[in-house]
Amino acid sequence: MRAFFRWVIALALIGAGIGWYLTRPQMLDATELAALSGNAVAGETIFHASGCNSCHADPEAEEEQKLILSGGYRIKSPFGTFLAPNISPSEAGIGGWSTEDFANAVIKGVSPDGAHYYPSFPYATYARMTLQDVVDLKAFMDSLPASDVASQPHELSFPFNIRRSVGGWKLLFANADWVMPADTDELERGRYLVEALGHCAECHTPRNPLGGLITDKWMQGAPNPSGEGKIPAINAANLSWSAGDIAYYLESGFTPDFDSAGGNMTDVIRNTAKLSPEDRAAIAAYIKTVP
Repeated sequence: MRAFFRWVIALALIGAGIGWYLTRPQMLDATELAALSGNAVAGETIFHASGCNSCHADPEAEEEQKLILSGGYRIKSPFGTFLAPNISPSEAGIGGWSTEDFANAVIKGVSPDGAHYYPSFPYATYARMTLQDVVDLKAFMDSLPASDVASQPHELSFPFNIRRSVGGWKLLFANADWVMPADTDELERGRYLVEALGHCAECHTPRNPLGGLITDKWMQGAPNPSGEGKIPAINAANLSWSAGDIAYYLESGFTPDFDSAGGNMTDVIRNTAKLSPEDRAAIAAYIKTVP
């Protein structure tokens, strides 16, 4: 019997060791970034397409104040409340980060000190970004106003406050595979804007009990994580708008029914309105192909 228990303990330790190894933070190869230099002008487009200020600006900010990324936005979920951090170019934010630090955060969801970020930061989507776009984005963000406002801790209870468990979540749900096919240049651009930068599916696609996106129900609408209402479907079967209607909505916020965007979509429209007409048309073309 003692021998049996020794084997059980040994197997448990081996299993724990394998689990610890598999859930370790994965980093980018630094040599992939070595030859890249940032272009802040190109990075501004990435910034607006990615909606960085929708979460990271002060929730009460307006107009140009939206470029001060002091954090504080509260993201309610079944797992607790996540608070968006300061990501301005200050010591309280990401002012001391290297390009490699920034790329590992955006693509891999790993902090400069080697800890997992929670997927309330949509790195599972940003994982599809090109490294050049990540470097350009950092160049633009380095040009923004600094804020000394301290980031606030997330409000999570056990076991969701164990960051190492996020490594298991990444193994299950984080990958850089495209969801939709794209057989034209316009659809490729639309797919990149929606699936890599805009992270539209983070709100418009339902999740399983562990918080992973159910890709078989891509863009078919989802419960609001805050528990208030439902986020609508934006696939071809449920959205009767023409591609032109969608592109105009992304520019103006006005619907074909003479209504206007509300709630969190107002922040999305502020950003998509700054994209080129070609980019808005590409997003609309992509949405019209979602089954």
